[in-house]
Amino acid sequence: MQAMEAAKALAQAIQESPEYREYIQLKKEIDEDAGIKALIQEYRKLQTGMQMRLLSGQGMDAEETQRFNSLNMLLFADSRTSGFLMAEMKMQRMMAEIFETLTRAAGMEIPMPGM
Repeated sequence: MQAMEAAKALAQAIQESPEYREYIQLKKEIDEDAGIKALIQEYRKLQTGMQMRLLSGQGMDAEETQRFNSLNMLLFADSRTSGFLMAEMKMQRMMAEIFETLTRAAGMEIPMPGM
């Protein structure tokens, strides 16, 4: 049960981290604006669709690529949405590093893209 206690301590440390606090604050602000929240959801949907097509060897859909690029420019031009997306990326990077550390400690080999 020692590992579970350590996992709970890790969860607490994550929640106390500046990265998490920034992410949660910005997420709350985004969630309060239905229009921005919808744009971010569409952005994520397009991003995931494009990634899935690339992984499966399919070509990129020109219309979706254009829509994604337009949304990308729009979201990163606004300080609220760009701040949120950057905070989210920091959290994702931190979580990926934690996962990599844990899998390595367990003697497992799970390749992480970009790491």
